[in-house]
Amino acid sequence: MSVTLAQAKLNVQDDLQAGVIDEFAKSSFLFNNLTFDDCVSPTGGGATLTYGYTRLITQPTAAFRAVNQEYQPQEVQKQRYTVDLKVFGGAFEIDRVISNMGGIVDEVTLQMQQKIKAAAALFNDTVINGDSGVNPNAFDGLEKALTGSSTEYIPSSAIDLSTSTKVTDNWQEFLDILDEFLLGLDGTPSFIGGNTKMIAKLRAIARRAGMYQITKNNFGQQIEQYGNIPLVDLGTKAGSNNPVVSIDSTTGETSLFVARLGLDGFHAVSMAGVPPVQSWLPDFKTAGAVKKGEVEMVAAVALKATKAAGVLRKIKVQ
Repeated sequence: MSVTLAQAKLNVQDDLQAGVIDEFAKSSFLFNNLTFDDCVSPTGGGATLTYGYTRLITQPTAAFRAVNQEYQPQEVQKQRYTVDLKVFGGAFEIDRVISNMGGIVDEVTLQMQQKIKAAAALFNDTVINGDSGVNPNAFDGLEKALTGSSTEYIPSSAIDLSTSTKVTDNWQEFLDILDEFLLGLDGTPSFIGGNTKMIAKLRAIARRAGMYQITKNNFGQQIEQYGNIPLVDLGTKAGSNNPVVSIDSTTGETSLFVARLGLDGFHAVSMAGVPPVQSWLPDFKTAGAVKKGEVEMVAAVALKATKAAGVLRKIKVQ
């Protein structure tokens, strides 16, 4: 079974919990659009939450044949992968004195919203940069999956978009490369993601090409598009101003990430029968001066087909 956060909200009886799920969905394009395959159950005495899947790593072929001759057999190559679900979120504490001052609702809301914002930033960062070999508490992201793959597109020389003049000089060349890169995927991607500077450059190029569009999502938020593909600023890492998609300090170069979202492409994974997002509010009805609130997710991501995602390198933005 699969579920989006919007569908998960409908299965929650608690209005506060539904509001927290809404906040997650509003906080990130990925949260609002990823499908969660909610099928993972604890194994090994409950210590491991593992999702196994098969990734297609080559494409099928077809050919003509002469009468009385056979086709040359060819099979799609597959590779077995597993990903372990990881737990992430945050906690905050509030003194009960604040509740007696009448400000508890606003304070809890503020703290919860900020924790959700941080969790969304951490998720975006891990979707791109996650490496369980570096941090065993994190899941693997697209950088690790795409490096060295057939959809890692590296131009022979850097594409210079560092200034407005360079954008004007090079935008047509960049679009040729971008379109060639996108055609190497197995379908139209669901988003083009990068850092703030890269998305600003792509916005400027889309305007020059007459390919810039604006739509709104179900929360009334503005979604910019290159043609019909949303442009997504993947933001900064949690607790810092460092971009999720880094810019090389020496060369000024960065990358663009794309993915086709879906259960046969790139999707999220969550626990069976459990909402992807859970929260615990401070309980000021029991003894104790300081009460804790928490928000948490148990999730990971899976790339079912190598050609469902890609990365375009060597774009000079500064």
